[in-house]
Amino acid sequence: MRERDIEYQELFKELSNYEKKGVRIIMDGSPASPMQVISAHLVQEENTYMRDYVVDEEGRLTELCFQHVKKDQ
Repeated sequence: MRERDIEYQELFKELSNYEKKGVRIIMDGSPASPMQVISAHLVQEENTYMRDYVVDEEGRLTELCFQHVKKDQ
C-alpha cells in the first residue's frame, strides 16, 4: 500500500473519531463528513488545507475546520 493511501486512511479514522465524539467538521465554511474532507484532499493534492480547532469555554474541542489555502503562483 502506498504511503499516501495510509496517510488518508489515518486521516479518515481520526476524523471519524472526532465525528463520533460530536465534534463538527467544517470545510471551507460548510459542514463536511470525513469522506468529503478526504475527497477534497485527494482531488487537490497540490493544494493545502489549514486546520483550525474550535474549543468551548471549558477547553473541549467542539469544531474542526479545514480552510483551503491558496498558494501564490
